[in-house]
Amino acid sequence: MLQNTGKLGGCTIFITGASRGIGKAIALKAARDGANVVIAAKTADPHPKLPGTIYTAAAESELQHLKWIDILVNNASAINLTGTLETPMKKVDLMLGINLRGTYLTSKLCIPHLLKSKNPHILNLSPPINLNPIWFKNHTAYTMAKYGMSMCVLGMAEEFKGSIAVNALWPKTAIQTAAMDMLGGSGIGKQCRKVEIMADAAYAILKKPTSFTGQFVIDEDILKKEGIKEFDVYAVEPGHPLLPDFFLDQQPEDLAKQMEEHGATPAFKSGKADSAATGPISDMFNIIRGILSPDIVKTTGAVYRFDLSGEHAGVWYIDLKNDAGSAGSGDPPAKADVVMTLDSADFIKMFGGRLKPTMAFMSGKLKIKGDMGLAIKLEKMMAMMKSKL
Repeated sequence: MLQNTGKLGGCTIFITGASRGIGKAIALKAARDGANVVIAAKTADPHPKLPGTIYTAAAESELQHLKWIDILVNNASAINLTGTLETPMKKVDLMLGINLRGTYLTSKLCIPHLLKSKNPHILNLSPPINLNPIWFKNHTAYTMAKYGMSMCVLGMAEEFKGSIAVNALWPKTAIQTAAMDMLGGSGIGKQCRKVEIMADAAYAILKKPTSFTGQFVIDEDILKKEGIKEFDVYAVEPGHPLLPDFFLDQQPEDLAKQMEEHGATPAFKSGKADSAATGPISDMFNIIRGILSPDIVKTTGAVYRFDLSGEHAGVWYIDLKNDAGSAGSGDPPAKADVVMTLDSADFIKMFGGRLKPTMAFMSGKLKIKGDMGLAIKLEKMMAMMKSKL
């Protein structure tokens, strides 16, 4: 891994979307180097859909209270991999608002401060602009939003050449984050690298002079130039085949095939909306993942599989037996102790606190295969779910 050198010591770094994942990893790397880190994220309270919270609050209005800013990292992003007809406008607005407008606005507000810095940088977590139509046909809205961040790099790097370094950073392989878990389902983690590789790559960029600008950097490439030769240390499961990231050379269909070959369940295929990617069941499971904890796993000790029929048919699971627990679409990572078969509408009612499993079972709406006692234990989680809705 890339060692800290202290070159960011004393610098003030403003990072968006840094309460979890890549943004948080970059923040921690910079903090260990002696930098002053200001984190911006949506909330200061636990998010009902995603794990992680922001412990050092940094609302947008706090920008005006900073004495100076040396580095801006535009990491905040929203993703929805569906086709044009399947993507609601509120999702389009969300992606354009966070990815494109958010990056542009934050840059605009920070630039006057950056111009006063000795070695100012803007780093956007966005891909090289690959105009192969294959990267547009399946998710036009997301690609437009993400490429918008990249166009900010192109324009601002040229506009502020000689004054501010403006670059982009993108991973060569999939990175294990909450978003990737949602897109790949169970089994995707072992095909990913850890967030630390992106933190190291960001550090390698940010310690360069402002003459290094207008570059679309791939994490592995810049780390090789820094002398890193061993990359297994970044792998979630060393030695396992890695999944290439989007917008590079491999086509989406090949990525989906590779996910499946190695045990994952991709939530995107052929540009059509998958019930695992969007919809009320997906929303429910986002909330479920947000409340999982070792305590719940310890007191429950079971793996549940849900075979759903109806409008939002599909197979889902909740693992309350292994590690800190997990939940997602597709078959569970371990043998299910309880299999519940019911209509997707009744599943939503159950986890929304409007229908108890015992009542659903007695009325014939729910079929249970396995230990009934374990099925009843699930009601504790459902009670927690109700408080989140």
